[in-house]
Amino acid sequence: MAVPKLQFACDHTDLPSALADAGKVGNVVDILEAGTILLLQEGRKAIQCLRAMFPDKIIVADPKCADAGAVVAANCSSAGADFMTVICAASLPTMQAAAKEVKEVQIELFGDWTFEQAEAWLDAGISQVIYHQSRDALAAGGGWGEKDLEKIRRLADMGFGVSVTGGLKPETLRLFEGVNVYAFIAGRAISGQPDPVKAASDFQKEIHRIWN
Repeated sequence: MAVPKLQFACDHTDLPSALADAGKVGNVVDILEAGTILLLQEGRKAIQCLRAMFPDKIIVADPKCADAGAVVAANCSSAGADFMTVICAASLPTMQAAAKEVKEVQIELFGDWTFEQAEAWLDAGISQVIYHQSRDALAAGGGWGEKDLEKIRRLADMGFGVSVTGGLKPETLRLFEGVNVYAFIAGRAISGQPDPVKAASDFQKEIHRIWN
């Protein structure tokens, strides 16, 4: 079982703040993400800037694409993104069209997706998913539980690289011990801390403590 990666999500509402935080933690984390909110505010410029700052890092664009997969993916790829997210409710042709334009498509799991759909994604050559606890669900009192872990294990056993996100803190990572996680995604748990570098380092220390 590989050691999970740490992904920093730039979910800022303005580019200068996003790049300032990315600049602080970019050499600590493994993956940098231009988050949905940032993309809505700043567009492809956000991806271009992250790529220019970190030419050797994996860069993720998170538009949660629902349609026009080829166009959106080509735009993200030409700006410098390696991976792009597609919402699980998108049609299979949208996912397949996007997958032709970027190195990896990641399916964002929201709402009522099924494992039958997941099999179809695998059959189409898509092998990454993002398992979510949304910020709205967390604000309403939700949290990680055994049902979530069972689904993540099943997805990993099917052959998916499963990234995990939503309300994560270094101390919650122990819940995932023994689970085959591709990446843990953290945004405000890093950028919202008094010392973002320490926060990112604390995540990495806990990841390596558990998975080594």
